[in-house]
Amino acid sequence: MPSPDALLKATVSRLAARLGHGLADAAAEVAVLAQDAPERLKREWDLFQEEVQAEAERLERDGDPPQASASDVTSSSPPPTASPQEQIDRLRAKVADLNTRVEGSL
Repeated sequence: MPSPDALLKATVSRLAARLGHGLADAAAEVAVLAQDAPERLKREWDLFQEEVQAEAERLERDGDPPQASASDVTSSSPPPTASPQEQIDRLRAKVADLNTRVEGSL
């Protein structure tokens, strides 16, 4: 049976090898995620812009207020007596919240 000193050295050696391998794998995964992040962010941003453009065109064409859906950030719609500036402020707040969520998911 190996001596306690040899067992301790072997344990430290094997732990270092396993941790080094695990860290290398983790670093590789992070590198892949970092490479994909800009492309994913660009896709999400482009999709968001397309949705906004389509909604703006629909509003101009129909003249109707936007319909609430499950994907809306908030379920309450602005009161009909809200001033245009209040509506703009609410939209800016929603966009800021969406940007925070997109950045947080990356």
